[in-house]
Amino acid sequence: MNVKEISTQSSTPDDVGDVARHLELGRRGEELAAAYLQKLGYRIVAANFSLPVGRNRVGAVINVEIDLVAYDDQTLCFVEVKSRMSDWFAPPEVNVDRRKQRQIARAARAYRRLFGLANAAYRYDVVTVVLPSEEEGSTGPDVQVLRNYWTEDKLRKRAWSERYWD
Repeated sequence: MNVKEISTQSSTPDDVGDVARHLELGRRGEELAAAYLQKLGYRIVAANFSLPVGRNRVGAVINVEIDLVAYDDQTLCFVEVKSRMSDWFAPPEVNVDRRKQRQIARAARAYRRLFGLANAAYRYDVVTVVLPSEEEGSTGPDVQVLRNYWTEDKLRKRAWSERYWD
């Protein structure tokens, strides 16, 4: 197989359609999540807030997007939204892994510095949205809020000590 064949195969109309459906699912999930949070009393202050948080090993700029930034009473909430068509295999929140948590925490620190909120109370929430297909006969989307899903204390890397080398 040569390079031309590989690039032709990777840009088939089906692949483009899959990407478009995936993006539409994410956009719809974020809309439903924002509406649900507002119904619960959250005040949405930003959606899809993207900012550079550093550079990777080869020097490329790393941008991280925070899906929703909201206030729940006086607490600033950084919200990651995970949307799926089904939770049969695994619940949506499993994709908010440690790497993603670190990225969001890094972006949240930059956000708080940028807006002078370094001392404000904050937390990390996850909103899961399951949008089953119409064929499944579901009554509608299942939206859940997982408040304080992680803390920065859990993200700290373990410090090495001499006892491991004895």
